[in-house]
Amino acid sequence: MADDEVNEQDLVDALRQLQVSDLLVQTLSTVSSLAYHRLAEEHRDLEQARLAIEALRALVPVLSGSIPPELTRDFEQVLANLQLSYTAAVGKGS
Repeated sequence: MADDEVNEQDLVDALRQLQVSDLLVQTLSTVSSLAYHRLAEEHRDLEQARLAIEALRALVPVLSGSIPPELTRDFEQVLANLQLSYTAAVGKGS
């Protein structure tokens, strides 16, 4: 077996160590990046941006007791910034 191949036991061990909160933090980070991308004029898709914002609004409170408070504040700030950017983008479209 080559060094870069992963065997079944390695996968089981990795899953055993993985926390749901870790996965959700990574997911929120990815979703927020996509939201910013979809709010940019050259890639504007307000429906996708809205969906990302709603996902953040739903998941940030769920995570708040499972992650450090400063990380919760960071996600809350990202959410507020996205909401402001979304409002501005909708205003430009009117």
